[in-house]
Amino acid sequence: MPTNSFRFILAVMLLPFLWTAAGAQAVSFPDLGSPLLGRGDVAYLDLAKLIIPSLAADGNGFYKGGPPIEMRHIEGPDSGGSPPETTSLPNAAVLPIKAGGKDRLAILFDLGDSPDSAEGYAVLALYDVTARPKLLDAANVAVDRSTYFREPNKLPIGAGDDMLITMSTHFNSSQGYVITPLIMVRDDKFELIDMIYTFDERLCAYSRKQDMAFQTIADGQPYAAIKVTVTDSTVPSDESCDDAPPDAASHDISVTYHWDKKTSRYLKDSDAFEKLAAENEKRF
Repeated sequence: MPTNSFRFILAVMLLPFLWTAAGAQAVSFPDLGSPLLGRGDVAYLDLAKLIIPSLAADGNGFYKGGPPIEMRHIEGPDSGGSPPETTSLPNAAVLPIKAGGKDRLAILFDLGDSPDSAEGYAVLALYDVTARPKLLDAANVAVDRSTYFREPNKLPIGAGDDMLITMSTHFNSSQGYVITPLIMVRDDKFELIDMIYTFDERLCAYSRKQDMAFQTIADGQPYAAIKVTVTDSTVPSDESCDDAPPDAASHDISVTYHWDKKTSRYLKDSDAFEKLAAENEKRF
C-alpha cells in the first residue's frame, strides 16, 4: 500500500480519538479540488500549489507532485529531514484560526516519509484568504512518522489569537510514541512554544496510557497562560500472564506556560515534562 494511502487510512481510524466535538467542527478534510468555503474562485488546490507548485490531480482521487518549496523546521535548523521527491495527497487538514486579530487559514499537509530521516515530512502552512490567497508562512512540523492536528487542535490565547496543537506519532505492536508540539502564531509566523513527549504501552498484564488535556488561563498578560496536564494511568488486564499485574494507578503531571514580556516568549514553570520524557525513555 502506498505510504500516503496508509497515512490517510490511519488518520481516518484515529479521528474518533483525536477530536472533541469542538475539534470536529473546526478541522475539515476537503478534497483539494473543491472550492474554499464561500469562495467560487479559489480551490484548496490553489493553496496547496503554493507549497507544492507541481501538484496536480492524477485522475484517481489523489493529487501528485514533486518536492515542496524550501522551508525551515519548526524546531530549528538542526532538526528535520529532507522532503520526499514526490508527493501524493488525497486531501489536507484545514483549520480556520485567529492570528493578530485577523482571520487566517492553517493547513497541514502530511507529505510522507523523509528520504534521510526516520521522521516524516509534514508542512504546516498559514494563509491569508480574505482576498487573493497569500502564503504567509510554512514550516515542517513532523517530529515522527505521521503528523496530525491534535485535539482540541487550537486554543484561544487572546481575544484574536489561537495557539495550534499538532502531534507526530508512530506505533509498533505494543507501544505508541507521541510528540505534541505547541505552536503559536505571531506576526503571521509560526513559533514553537514547546514539545511534549508521551508514551503508551499495552502488555499482557497491564496497559499504561498518557493522555493530555489543555487549558488557557487569563493572567493579565498579552497572551493567556497555557496549562497542560498529562494523566499517566496504569490499568491491570484480566489476561492470564506470566507476570503479575501492577496495581491500578493514575496521577497527573502539569506544567503551566506563562508569557514573559522580557524575553517575548512563553516560559514554563517546571521541568516536569522533561523528567517524564526521561522516565519514558527507560521503558522503550
